[in-house]
Amino acid sequence: MIDFDDFKKVELKIGRIVSAEELEGSEKLLRLKVDLGEDTRQIIAGIKTTYAPGELIGREIVVVVNLKPKMILGLESQGMLLAASSAEGPILLGPDRPVDPGAEVR
Repeated sequence: MIDFDDFKKVELKIGRIVSAEELEGSEKLLRLKVDLGEDTRQIIAGIKTTYAPGELIGREIVVVVNLKPKMILGLESQGMLLAASSAEGPILLGPDRPVDPGAEVR
């Protein structure tokens, strides 16, 4: 268990996917460009088994924006998207109505 002060450290924002592409040599990873309002970030995400790149464009997702960047297959991932685990693979989490990129998730 973590206390509420630890949870408050996690910065969650709505992002809109502006591009998505497969990574050569990976069966699970996609390279996403995500508009977060004030900036656009590259996120490397293991969602290829559930989503085709073309169906992701324009989709709004929840992103952890204050993680330290991580190198994945030689590319810098600048955040982490939230997804639920399911038998069919990861299912992206996002708002049920349109929200501006960069909106805080509370």
